[in-house]
Amino acid sequence: MRIVLCGFFALLLSSSLAYAQPIAPREGWQVFDTDLSFSALVERLEAAIKAENMGLVTQASASAGARAQGFEIAGNRVIGVYRNDYARRMLEASIAAGIEAPIRFYIVEDPDGGATLAWKTPSFVFAPYMDEGGADLRALAAELDGVFAAIAKRALE
Repeated sequence: MRIVLCGFFALLLSSSLAYAQPIAPREGWQVFDTDLSFSALVERLEAAIKAENMGLVTQASASAGARAQGFEIAGNRVIGVYRNDYARRMLEASIAAGIEAPIRFYIVEDPDGGATLAWKTPSFVFAPYMDEGGADLRALAAELDGVFAAIAKRALE
């Protein structure tokens, strides 16, 4: 029984440490640490998405799911953003690229009480499909890079 309890506590400790790690810069990502609270950044991002005439298509939150089961973990939300005219253009260029829509923002609560906003740039997301999507997909991805940057700028102002 002691071995089982020790294993459980070791697992619990290692999982809580995983949530404390910040999102590191990486290829194809934009990462912005903020002093905003997690909930304030979520609200600002939602408003910015609407202000930039995009659709908030999906949301998922590991922290909300954990809370519903009686656990507390750092705030965590993935927000999928897209718009139908972009979807049509994407699918005209590459049916396979459709698996990537909607493109997602990621908000995580930081140990210091702030929050981080991150996303993979649309150009990076669609890179595997560029050979088949050609100039049309490249143009769409570049346009969406600007849209996502504008959403983030609004959210972070």
